[in-house]
Amino acid sequence: MAKRDPSLHSLYQLFAAVDTPREAEMLLQDLLTPEEVASISGRWQLIRMLDEGVPQREIAEEIGLSISKITRGSRMLQFGSGGFLYFLKKLRKKSR
Repeated sequence: MAKRDPSLHSLYQLFAAVDTPREAEMLLQDLLTPEEVASISGRWQLIRMLDEGVPQREIAEEIGLSISKITRGSRMLQFGSGGFLYFLKKLRKKSR
């Protein structure tokens, strides 16, 4: 079994400490560059659209991503660790 990286564990704890969207905004603004935040935001928008069944070509036109990036997002949604599906479901429950 691989040894746990303490700095990675500390990062996970940091994210787990976020309680509100405002706290998430504060953390991301300090942790990432504006370009990195925009990239992550675009990736999450892509995942949400794929989950809603929006066709890949329509996603490409609407948010300006290449088909290869959209295909990669689709593979992560289908075959990734399950994190995207878990959080999509969790957010749907919260919005009810």
